[in-house]
Amino acid sequence: MSAPPAGSAPAAVPAGRRTPGRPGSSPERSWSADPYSDALRTSRGPLFLRRTDGWLLPLDVERWCAPADAADLEVLERCEGTVLDVGCGPGRLVAALAARGRRGLGIDVSEAAVARTVRCGGRALRRSVFDPLPGTGRWGTVLLMDGNLGIGGDPIALLGRLAQLLAPGGLLIAETAPQPDVDERVLVQVIDARGTPGPPFPWARLGTPALLRHADRAGWHTDARWSTGDRCFVALRTGRPPARPAR
Repeated sequence: MSAPPAGSAPAAVPAGRRTPGRPGSSPERSWSADPYSDALRTSRGPLFLRRTDGWLLPLDVERWCAPADAADLEVLERCEGTVLDVGCGPGRLVAALAARGRRGLGIDVSEAAVARTVRCGGRALRRSVFDPLPGTGRWGTVLLMDGNLGIGGDPIALLGRLAQLLAPGGLLIAETAPQPDVDERVLVQVIDARGTPGPPFPWARLGTPALLRHADRAGWHTDARWSTGDRCFVALRTGRPPARPAR
């Protein structure tokens, strides 16, 4: 994991569980631990992901707990059909969808995150993305925002699971790391300013080029890519694009 440059956008709270065969503990325990729950209750950090070598990735609790910003709203404008927000955190995106009369559901392994999402007017369930979920095979759009590409530490396994959740031709909108050359699998822990650690669990960080490589191998095709400020996004669709007829 290479440290982010000064001023880069931190990753946001993920949800997920350990991919079978990967080392480390299940992140449900970490994201449900007191440092994370306390941060959501107070709407402020500091909170970090700490790598085993001591490198820290700041987590932007204040932004997650604030209303959806311009970058978020642009993402929501691109959503199609019913929307599943994987690792919804405190629910700013699900609440913004509900306020616009759009059908959406957030899932997160943190009880505090789900409770806050519901208080903000969104619908949410305490689930891992790898658990049985309502609407499997029928979602129009799946969101992986704020670093949630890292869920499980295995991008190919995560992309495969999301393909199961989406309807044929469905849309995945993922936020990628602002450093384009990032493509890593690591063990991390959630810690607070006091350094109180949760159990380690596998995580991944991907820049846009890395995501596109993995998505191509997993059978997705690119629908769009863009940036808003210092945040980067990719839209992918399930299945290969139709072949162009020969001239």
